[in-house]
Amino acid sequence: MSKTGVLYVVGTPIGNLGDLSPRAAETLEMVDFIAAEDTRVTVKLLNHLGIKKPMVSYFEHNKQFRGEIICKRILEGENCAVVTDAGMPCISDPGEELVRQCAEYGIKTEVVPGPSAVISALCVSGLATGRFTFEGFLSVNKKSRREHLASIVGEKRTMIFYEAPHKLANTLKDFYETFGDRKLTIAREITKLHEEIIRTTTKEAYENFSDGSLKGEMVLVLEGAKEEIKKEYTLEDAVEIAKNLVEEGKKATDAAKEAANITGLKKNDIYRELM
Repeated sequence: MSKTGVLYVVGTPIGNLGDLSPRAAETLEMVDFIAAEDTRVTVKLLNHLGIKKPMVSYFEHNKQFRGEIICKRILEGENCAVVTDAGMPCISDPGEELVRQCAEYGIKTEVVPGPSAVISALCVSGLATGRFTFEGFLSVNKKSRREHLASIVGEKRTMIFYEAPHKLANTLKDFYETFGDRKLTIAREITKLHEEIIRTTTKEAYENFSDGSLKGEMVLVLEGAKEEIKKEYTLEDAVEIAKNLVEEGKKATDAAKEAANITGLKKNDIYRELM
């Protein structure tokens, strides 16, 4: 009976290829095959290293089926490295599911640490680093996004979010409406040629960067709440939120209800003022 192989969780550069560790390069050279989120991206890294290695495409929409195949190969004695397009696998990444499957099969898993956009952005944010929470990507659905933000309005730890440029305007608007004016750091294109660290506030960011001028992948680092209690909304605040929702195409009754969920005020009062 062949010896069971190992799954190596390998961190790769988030922009600058010089950030790849010698151990990561050795691991990619040593394994029998690589599970890659996008083989077209990973092959560029392998070419840079002068490595030729069989690859298996492993991404969000095939992770369950493909994960079983990968586990079977490891159980038969092959070693596999799982990589994401950039940074550490398993953080807002389908690699999380592969590690879970390996755990269920009793497959040994080793981590080869590498760059992380979450930690990198936090380090240069200028905000408190002692305690923080990673909130990942916000939903593209307006209602889900606002409910998510409303649920953490009282969070005192520094909060970290991933965001794409085409969604930034809506996120900055919701940040300001939900959290009020707080410190916010936008870390853009970390380790890449056009890296930029913007230390601002939610109000200034909403006013200055809702025009689509910021490009590239971004990490948003938001100051935690200074008080344990949730933000106290006035009826005027709630009506303003409802008006914005109506402008986005919501019916007045639905807008009043959603504004009530965010602010904790009565839907009927908001609706009456809105009309």
